[in-house]
Amino acid sequence: MININELKRLLTDDPLPQAPSGRLYRQATVLMPIFDSRDEACLLGVLKTDTEGYPWRNQVALPGGHVDHTDASALAAAYREIKEELNIGPATLDVVGSLGHFPTIRQTEIEAFVAFWDGDGEGMRFDPLEISRVLHIPLRELVRTHTKKHYENRIPDVFELIYPFGNDEIVIWGVTARIIHFFLEHLRESAPEWFREGL
Repeated sequence: MININELKRLLTDDPLPQAPSGRLYRQATVLMPIFDSRDEACLLGVLKTDTEGYPWRNQVALPGGHVDHTDASALAAAYREIKEELNIGPATLDVVGSLGHFPTIRQTEIEAFVAFWDGDGEGMRFDPLEISRVLHIPLRELVRTHTKKHYENRIPDVFELIYPFGNDEIVIWGVTARIIHFFLEHLRESAPEWFREGL
């Protein structure tokens, strides 16, 4: 089990690495909110709706969206998006830093920010036409998959890099999986004991 306080200490003491920026496309941003659920570190994600023609149909995503010209920064856009999507305000988030930029096949480059969320879901709401479920993703399940599939020290291709969770009911893939992979590789270097078999 990964303790949220130990995770906070680790990420504070060991600054997040930056994913390299490639060719700049349209700018987007996401937040990776980490919170304590019954003494276990979890990620907050969303499952997009099963809507015909929706580009992100049935995909697991982190809260976020495009950076508008009215946004002061990518982080400001991330705060705006999570407020619009889930009604989570910036006062409940403690941003650790940026993981850098992740290009997508949709001519978009996403900057991902890691944040600790106070986990108070009271007042959370979302548009059911866009989001079908809010997901609490145990970090230990992601770590187990990372280890079991031997993702360490390499970047698997898009067809291989998947993170199933919840008895394989839901699968994280695509750019969200790449962001998680990059984050987990940082954790593995900083806290290798979390990645030992049997975690």
